[in-house]
Amino acid sequence: MAVEAYLPTVGIVAVTAAIDSINPCAIGVLILMLSVLSGARKSIGRILLLGSVYIFAVFSVYLLAGLGLLYFLASIPLYVTEYLAIFVGLLIIAAAIFEIKDFFWYGKGFSLVIPGIFAKKLHDFSSRSTVFGVMLLGAFVSGVELPCTGAPYLAIITLLSQYFDFSAFLLLILYNIIFVSPLIVILILVAGGKKLYEIKRWKQANRGYMRLMIGLLLVAMGWLLILIANGTINLG
Repeated sequence: MAVEAYLPTVGIVAVTAAIDSINPCAIGVLILMLSVLSGARKSIGRILLLGSVYIFAVFSVYLLAGLGLLYFLASIPLYVTEYLAIFVGLLIIAAAIFEIKDFFWYGKGFSLVIPGIFAKKLHDFSSRSTVFGVMLLGAFVSGVELPCTGAPYLAIITLLSQYFDFSAFLLLILYNIIFVSPLIVILILVAGGKKLYEIKRWKQANRGYMRLMIGLLLVAMGWLLILIANGTINLG
């Protein structure tokens, strides 16, 4: 017998985005770019401008990608969507295993990280201290960091696709605003005089806990998608 559940959708979106936002990938690339800008003796105003452009590019590309995927999933026939949701749920749980693994054995074996082949490209983009260059950096990062951040986002998109309407669109915007909020905080801290090495040290010290939080979230989201797909929970 199915359980009728009026899920706190805004709460689910907000919590998922908040945990996803502390992923080491996007934060690490922003720190890299700010390091290059600081080393080039750029003014605070210039750093704020370019940092804002980077964050806006990440936000825009993620939002557009999410909208495209949301529309695609919503257009699939219901009987196909049910099986697809189960597959996505299992995929997300598999991703969770690797995230939790990194809490205990960080960097050992397979990890959900930006592919190494793109590392040099990221550094090259980071050194382009122009508005257009930073826009390319943000767009490039959004494309290649999906192994880091794609699973939570995919879970939310699959969940929202159950009822694709204007509210789902607003929730997707909310997700992405929350997702980039730590980047905004870091940019403000650096502009206010916070030393980058302190932020790097914090990131290194807490990266395992970041992975653990994301992993536990993914287990819950994957299991929720499977329960919804097989009819155990019906969204009200």
